[in-house]
Amino acid sequence: MSLADQATRAAAEIREAVAAIAPAAMSGMVDELAAARRIVCYGVGREGLMMRALAMRLYHMGLDAHVVGDMSCPPVGPGDLLLVSAGPGGFSTVDGLIGVARTAGARVACITAQPQGSASRAADRVFLIPAQTMANDKGPAATSVLPMGSLFEGAQFLAFELLVLALRDHLGEPPDAMRARHTNLE
Repeated sequence: MSLADQATRAAAEIREAVAAIAPAAMSGMVDELAAARRIVCYGVGREGLMMRALAMRLYHMGLDAHVVGDMSCPPVGPGDLLLVSAGPGGFSTVDGLIGVARTAGARVACITAQPQGSASRAADRVFLIPAQTMANDKGPAATSVLPMGSLFEGAQFLAFELLVLALRDHLGEPPDAMRARHTNLE
């Protein structure tokens, strides 16, 4: 398969995964983010990179957004949202952080491809992105041209940008205000 053919197939797979997100899940996540006093994001590995990208966009939106593990990450409590990624359904670190957030009174939202997983079952809200992850990247279940969990991670990026657009419209945040919050230390 040529590079162009691989790129076409990968882009189509990402488009199909994002197009399969339920509109109610998207609008519910917009409402959840808009209602949160503070948002703290977490994910492991490459999913963690996508969560960092989302946290940055939420900050650009003017929201109080942070990433677990950053030295400036505040504690969570009532009115806050822990937003976690667990594509394959659960990770020990994600499950542990959910327990801490719940004990502190924060709400939990989980982004996943496996809604029956431990993280999804413990969350207040689930945002399902139906895409291949490392939970189903072997044997007949593996259908993506992309390796391991790359399809889920690519779909996360696109879904998050569309989520930001919907949230921007919901909050009435003009694009120029977002741009004004972008760092000048580059």
